[in-house]
Amino acid sequence: MNRRYTKEQIIDLVDRVRSRIPDVAITTDIIVGFPGETEEDFQDTLEVMRACKFDSAFSFIYSIRTGTPAAAMENQIPDEIKHDRLNRLLDVLRDISFGLNSKYEGRVLPVLVEEPSKNNTDRLSGRTETGKLVNFEGSFDHIGQIVNVKITKSGSFSLTGVEI
Repeated sequence: MNRRYTKEQIIDLVDRVRSRIPDVAITTDIIVGFPGETEEDFQDTLEVMRACKFDSAFSFIYSIRTGTPAAAMENQIPDEIKHDRLNRLLDVLRDISFGLNSKYEGRVLPVLVEEPSKNNTDRLSGRTETGKLVNFEGSFDHIGQIVNVKITKSGSFSLTGVEI
């Protein structure tokens, strides 16, 4: 995909950022199944994921866009391989995210209250300073405000808590 950096450079950059800002949340975008992607290339992607411990990754399957250089490339990856790679990538991401999120259990975090939770309209949904999704019990009068939330449970992609 014409990247002008190596996996070692990315890992080093993330390590340097985390050493200076320990609670930083780092996300990335990943496309799997780009034409010519080998299993070795994909394993390199997983290696970077594990080394960098991204908080989240916006992950997609490559799809042909008519008129682009990639659409004309040989070595298009079969759909079943693309789907398999995405699923394996998401498995790694789930494990990493769960480990990162578990450190928040028992902590009190400032949360911007955004709206009723999509999963349970009796709860609220909001974001921490680092973009973590938090579903919590609290006052609907606080939508649009920043409140303190005690985190009671962590999941791979969200936190659960109660407004204090």
